[in-house]
Amino acid sequence: MSFIKSWGAVKLISLCVLLVALTLSPSVQAVTVTERSKFVVYSGSLYFNTSPDVPDLSALSLDGTEQTLNGALNEWQVRDASGTGSGWNINVRGDSSAGNSPIFKEYCTDGSSSNGCNTAVSGGPGPGYVTNGESLEANSMVLSSSGASFNAIGGTRGIPPTHSCGSSCNIDSASPVIIASAAAGAGMGTYRATDYSQSSLSFSAPTTIKAIGTDENKAYRVDLVWTLASGPS
Repeated sequence: MSFIKSWGAVKLISLCVLLVALTLSPSVQAVTVTERSKFVVYSGSLYFNTSPDVPDLSALSLDGTEQTLNGALNEWQVRDASGTGSGWNINVRGDSSAGNSPIFKEYCTDGSSSNGCNTAVSGGPGPGYVTNGESLEANSMVLSSSGASFNAIGGTRGIPPTHSCGSSCNIDSASPVIIASAAAGAGMGTYRATDYSQSSLSFSAPTTIKAIGTDENKAYRVDLVWTLASGPS
């Protein structure tokens, strides 16, 4: 009987010792560490990957009626890596600087004697615009972006730019005309203008247009300047 009591006392003492040991032992807690990561962003540029280009038109055979020559504007591409989100615009104008013409004007492509191009440019040979040569009225050529669209390139996301010549724009004059633009916050990344129709460029030849030579070294020519600028307008 005394043995049983002693054994019971031993068990009780052992249990108490265990409880005391658990109470006094340090508790295990979760360890939290805060880490941080950062990066900087450097601005790039706003530029043409591929600029707009007006092709040469087909030859015109006069027939006594007003005629139209058609062409297609090429696909062009803008990359806005500026990181400003300011938007952008593209305008076109005829070039009035020296040696150029903002309207269609008589032009010698070489300096040969054919068609008088050896003395036609300020008394000297071409190439160049014929002094006091024939010229056409401004706004003879129009651009239509009806049906044209923009494709996002290289993982570009966000709001695309828009075309501005759905109802046509005159492009052969000294006054700039916006043909496409991206609003503030839009057009960031790379976009390709595409789907221009085969008649997106249209030139109206009046019945009063004059034939200026029988060889291909004379033509009506215009110089166009395409400008990509920051801001939607």
